Amino acid sequence: MYKYTAFDRHFVHQRAAQYRDQLERHLKGQLGTDEFRPLRLQNGWYVQRHAPMLRVAIPYGELSSPQLRQLAKIAREYDIVSEGPFKGQGGYGHFTTRQNLQYNWIPLDRSAEVMELLAAVDMHGIQTSGNCIRNITSDAFAGIAPDEIVDPRPYCEILRQWSTLHPEFAHLPRKFKIAVSGAEEDRAAILWHDIGLQLKKDVTGAVGFQVFVGGGMGRTPIIATEVAAFVPWQQILVFIEAIVRVYNLAGRRDNLYKARIKILVKAEGQKFVDAVNAEFKAILAGDLGGHEQLIPEAELARVKACFVDPSDVRAIPAIDPSRLSIEPAYQRWLARNVHAHRVSGFRAVTLSLKRVGIAPGDTSADVMDAAAALADRFSQGELRVSHRQNLVLPWVREADLAKLFEAARAAGFATPNAGRLTDQIACPGGDYCALANARSLPLAAAIAERYQDLDELEDLGDIDLHISGCINSCGHHHSGHIGVLGVDKDGTEWYQLTLGGSDGSTLSGPATAGKVIGPSFAADEIADAVEAVLETYKAQRQAGERFIETVKRIGLDPFKTAANAVRVATARA
Repeated sequence: MYKYTAFDRHFVHQRAAQYRDQLERHLKGQLGTDEFRPLRLQNGWYVQRHAPMLRVAIPYGELSSPQLRQLAKIAREYDIVSEGPFKGQGGYGHFTTRQNLQYNWIPLDRSAEVMELLAAVDMHGIQTSGNCIRNITSDAFAGIAPDEIVDPRPYCEILRQWSTLHPEFAHLPRKFKIAVSGAEEDRAAILWHDIGLQLKKDVTGAVGFQVFVGGGMGRTPIIATEVAAFVPWQQILVFIEAIVRVYNLAGRRDNLYKARIKILVKAEGQKFVDAVNAEFKAILAGDLGGHEQLIPEAELARVKACFVDPSDVRAIPAIDPSRLSIEPAYQRWLARNVHAHRVSGFRAVTLSLKRVGIAPGDTSADVMDAAAALADRFSQGELRVSHRQNLVLPWVREADLAKLFEAARAAGFATPNAGRLTDQIACPGGDYCALANARSLPLAAAIAERYQDLDELEDLGDIDLHISGCINSCGHHHSGHIGVLGVDKDGTEWYQLTLGGSDGSTLSGPATAGKVIGPSFAADEIADAVEAVLETYKAQRQAGERFIETVKRIGLDPFKTAANAVRVATARA
């Protein structure tokens, strides 16, 4: 993991102190609400439907056990509703699809204390909101995946430092998201981001980036466009600066829904690419010395030194972990939640946060502490936050898998559903978010309750179910094999159903936006409509065919007919 320097640590502590001063002036009436709003947003503080919401950055998903324990302490001691209609709520955090953690109930007058607690463990909420470059995300299996070409974490860290409080990019037309992948398989959904970076090696072994720009979800789902096939790693900051400069100058500021870079790229096409290349050359040749903005070899080496394998991790003879226990539950868990590793004798393990009665991504203080204890015991004190809103232990010895399974099962982490239907992605929706049109969590709960039979889940196979409470797509419904979008009809919750989406992973195929099947469904129909879609798949699939493959082969009409039959049946009833 990256080790904060004295400068890094001083920086986040100064930022916390600055925020405390701003908050105190606001609470005294010396700083008005409109003046304070951009200041709190720059530190990750929103005002949601019922209370303030804090978004904490977990850069490229890496988390230490002391950091997770601190997050648990904040949840336990600060994320609490002590009075009013929501008394008793809180005491947890919500892991998001972009490797952040959100709190929903921290009182604003205690927010400065929380910023100081985060700074004490080298964490913060800087640029997790606002029209700036947000948290840099990556593959949860970075540095450990067998298919990795180049470890993306050092480059993510350099990007994080470069973009933090960058004065030229603090007030962009809209928020800006960057994802980086260094493996053959895209597990970071890079084509759905404003900038997606794919690490490559050329024929000589030199490292560079394939650059994609203009991906995004929301009202207009668009897959990113390649703008450069290979940018040498030394020049990547300059190239990104060229992209963001062009966007900053030409992006729409008169229309919130047309302000994202994806709209500019779609509208300008090759003209945008030409403008980026011209700006890139101009920076390199500029009076300020563009070559001074190249990443120095020494700086990359310094950062890379933080991402070497832990001292206790070295290749050892591989074993067959299936022989460690004949218990069927262990064998299921081993097949679904245990993943290959580049170091012989080691595996990565998904700690499932998906369980009945708990919203996807929600994690109580006690559960955080339990996960930290597992990381200390089995994974060198390190965890990862995944795109699928789970936790990953990256450094587990194969010989310890049976013991880990027993400990994980006792703590509630051993649900063997990674990649299955109940391993859902969902945003907090209308229960918490002021922007939401409908609730996400009741549907997620209904699906989880219906599909608890592990044999049935295994029979259904790999299915990505993504749920968003509004068009902002925080639940990434566009990229789900099955996507659900909450919509408002005259103050009533309704839901659109989409099929055939993909995040770009190998199992899902090229990144694709799902297509809507028919009119929207009422709140009491949508779970039945999802079930009708799944029953159609079971009836129509060929031997060994996965859900997404069946959808592509037979088209949407059979699924649309089945789902619409639910609406007809409800109307008759």
